[in-house]
Amino acid sequence: MQVSTTIPSITFVVANAASGQVSEGSVGDIGGMAPLDTIIIVVYLLGVVGLGLYAGHLMKKRSSSGESRDYFLAGGTLRWPMIGLALFATNISCVHLVSLAQSGFDTGLLNGNFEWMAAFTLILLSLFFAPFYIKSRVATLPDFLEKRYNRRCRDMLAVLSLVSAVVIHIGFSFLTGGIVIRDIFGVDLYVSIIVIASLTALYTIVGGLLAVVLTEAIQTIVLIAGAAIITWIAYDIMGGWEAMVASLESSGNTDKLSMLRPHGDPSGMPWYAILLGYPVLGVWYWCADQTIVQRVLGAKDENHARVGPLFAGFIKVIPVFIFVLPGLLAFTLASTGKLDLSPLTDSNGVVDSKGIYTAMITQLLPVGVKGIVIAALLAALMSTVSGALNSISTLTAFDLFKRFRPTTSDHQLVLVGRIAAAVALVVAILLVPVLVKAPSIFNALNNIIAHIAAPVTCVFTLGVFWKRANAFSAQWTMVIGAVTGVAIYTINVLEIDTPFADIPFMMMAFYLFVYCVIVQVVLTLFSGKPVPADSQALCWNSPLQPLRAPGWPGLGNYKFLSLALGAIMAVLYWIFR
Repeated sequence: MQVSTTIPSITFVVANAASGQVSEGSVGDIGGMAPLDTIIIVVYLLGVVGLGLYAGHLMKKRSSSGESRDYFLAGGTLRWPMIGLALFATNISCVHLVSLAQSGFDTGLLNGNFEWMAAFTLILLSLFFAPFYIKSRVATLPDFLEKRYNRRCRDMLAVLSLVSAVVIHIGFSFLTGGIVIRDIFGVDLYVSIIVIASLTALYTIVGGLLAVVLTEAIQTIVLIAGAAIITWIAYDIMGGWEAMVASLESSGNTDKLSMLRPHGDPSGMPWYAILLGYPVLGVWYWCADQTIVQRVLGAKDENHARVGPLFAGFIKVIPVFIFVLPGLLAFTLASTGKLDLSPLTDSNGVVDSKGIYTAMITQLLPVGVKGIVIAALLAALMSTVSGALNSISTLTAFDLFKRFRPTTSDHQLVLVGRIAAAVALVVAILLVPVLVKAPSIFNALNNIIAHIAAPVTCVFTLGVFWKRANAFSAQWTMVIGAVTGVAIYTINVLEIDTPFADIPFMMMAFYLFVYCVIVQVVLTLFSGKPVPADSQALCWNSPLQPLRAPGWPGLGNYKFLSLALGAIMAVLYWIFR
């Protein structure tokens, strides 16, 4: 597919947040970017790459627990603040910044559920999954699956994890980031992707997980600051919360403030679909995806592994207000004439909301601030890609290469991991022309996850809570569940008229999960195959068992933090119900 390399100069109105005055400028003209903004962006990029390379130097200098463990798991030295910040940074990509703003414009705060529901899933990671991962001292989640079930389950999860890392974490991130940079600077889509890919690969491939986590900690701060700035400026121009609500009331769109929608809502995401469907996606993504959980695997001890995800859960409260709310503010700003969306409006008066975030950057932000927000976009892109590259190198080295050459030295494993990351980067770039055809990046991403998450969520959940779940049932559940999910997804993409076509993707995730649970339970009971004692040891005796670990005293105790996070989320949902 040929992607246009030129962006027409579009005249627009620039609103100055401080004075309320307006001036003219143009989108797509790189000369329109002030020197100060350019300097901020360049300094940020050089700073991140330099920090990553320095982390690589530290890793080599202190290599005491084995080169491969230092490279892939940071030598098991990560503390809870770095784990929490890194989890957040790896999760938040350009897809989130751009697409959540788009969804805020289209449907209001609804898609903020993907952020707030994550807090509950991170509680599950902290309470039930992280302790087993740390105690078993696994380098990868497929490694854990082999210990709980068998080698075939490990191989299948390794392949699925590699594919999801390349397509979901890297490919879609490249696409969204490239589109934003193209729209703002007028730079060719692929040129911008290759430049960012090269810079990210430089420090990630050299420095390993330590470089990834250190840079992600900085990128999280930049990301939150940049997103908060654009939200505050839009909020100030709008005139505050009351003015925004009044605008929504006058246009009959007060439902945009609701996070929990009734049955039959046009969005296809009523409250029960979120309640039933998100946990299926969430357990796979937050508890069983190597790209995310690798930060927990590098924890210093069990307490750090528990508290780190909870810290990330508290941070996940913020995105609704700094990622989704800007889109809703753009909707009300446009309806009151304070934001000019005419360049995004077709002849029928329909606004193409894909350009909402870019329009807000170019129209609402003063000189200097624009550079900070663009740096935040780059932070979101680079942190996600770097995390995925590190997980790809770990999976390839431990789960694929070392299987066939078990005597491979630490140095050779690191070399294999670095080569795998470089190859994955090239493959992800080559996939962009295919991914660019997706009409809605955020919906396309979640639709894919909804059809592949169920079997993984099933085998991990039953594996941790049901001692009788055996290897035979797990491996066939993964096969049957994956084939079923891919088949249904393909049928829907081809728009073949079937009963599946009208099922919202969140409910589809739930139905596929129930189907997989039935398959695994039936196969377990009918096969009658025993579960080895060492495999049963990787299963809780009861749901209350993981809560018996004392944890840290005081406010840092994982039990207190879990209750506090759950209570905060309950209150927020009550307010925005």
